[in-house]
Amino acid sequence: MMGSRLKVLHVGKYYPPHPGGIESHLRILCEELCKTIDVEVLVAGPRWRSDWSAPDGVPVTRLATPLTLHGTPIVPGMVRAIRRARPDIVHLHFPNPMAALAALLSRPEAPLVVSWHSDVVRQRRAAAAFAPLLALLLRRCAAIVVSSPAYIDGSALLSARRELCRAIPYGIRADAFAHPDRARVGELRRRFGERVVLGVGRLIYYKGFEYLVRAMAEVPGTLLLAGDGPLRAALQAQARRLGIGERVVLMGAVSDADLCACYHACDVFALPSVARSEAFGIVQLEAMACGRPVVNTLLDSAVPHVSLDGLTGLTVPPADTGALAAALRTLLGDPARRAAMGEAARRRVREEFSAEVMACRTLELYREVAAGAKRGRALRAGSSRAFG
Repeated sequence: MMGSRLKVLHVGKYYPPHPGGIESHLRILCEELCKTIDVEVLVAGPRWRSDWSAPDGVPVTRLATPLTLHGTPIVPGMVRAIRRARPDIVHLHFPNPMAALAALLSRPEAPLVVSWHSDVVRQRRAAAAFAPLLALLLRRCAAIVVSSPAYIDGSALLSARRELCRAIPYGIRADAFAHPDRARVGELRRRFGERVVLGVGRLIYYKGFEYLVRAMAEVPGTLLLAGDGPLRAALQAQARRLGIGERVVLMGAVSDADLCACYHACDVFALPSVARSEAFGIVQLEAMACGRPVVNTLLDSAVPHVSLDGLTGLTVPPADTGALAAALRTLLGDPARRAAMGEAARRRVREEFSAEVMACRTLELYREVAAGAKRGRALRAGSSRAFG
């Protein structure tokens, strides 16, 4: 560093406008960090050519990605790009096997920080094949960032390396959700009525949306699902079979402005996830920032520690349709309780989950890691002189 600003290279899978919770987190974190340090981002990009841009002041290189295999982008140029960047710290966002391999093959002199967004839960064969590489990666890293202490406790890999782990909860910019398009909010309310439940996310297995659709058969009201994914047709067919096709609205991918309006138009937000692949649920924070109570599930991840049972919403067992329906009916039927929980949710986001707090804690970790790396280099240099 030699007196210059700390330079950190973030290596992720994708970057917005590509949708996803990890992508959203990466953008917010880097936008905050670049106010204080130098930040670069490497991610997968177009199929045959690389692309560079600097959205909101964050330099992002989207590398040519000729192939995607089982959801993993294959990025041949990533090893060279990491070597060329010459950062003070490499910050890898996991799970991302290609980036992990590239970080090891590039053998950067800089220390490695790994953000552990989720265990590999469902792809057991892939996880077994990747295990030796993962062991090398974790042996190489200086620190592991997790979203909550609960995720360490629930992971055999992380609990065995507890001394390396640092819990830094995700954060958002709550002010970004404070001023929705009121005309759009009014339009949604007129269209869908007074008892609106909202779910947000990719339509994939661990989100548990099939249980939410099933619960709506027992809940008077309308369900809006914002997001797209491979289970869209199955969820539509399920709603029709249950006779609630008109009360389950699959909105597809929506813009940020439309999503903000959806949060403000709903009465209750639901996160019915069923697997610890849902490590945190940033969409909970977004709904809470809009003053909406949350119904979430009791996973062994950070999910139930974000929105607290009885304070900012209700928590039910995962994959329990009856409990989910009962919680939704309870909140939809009690406007005063919804309002109190929604206000508590808004306060909790501002006090505990702000982007500024997240960036500050991350910077503290970087400085510790950089100082440790400097001491290590000094010790190695001293040893070389002593035995030279």
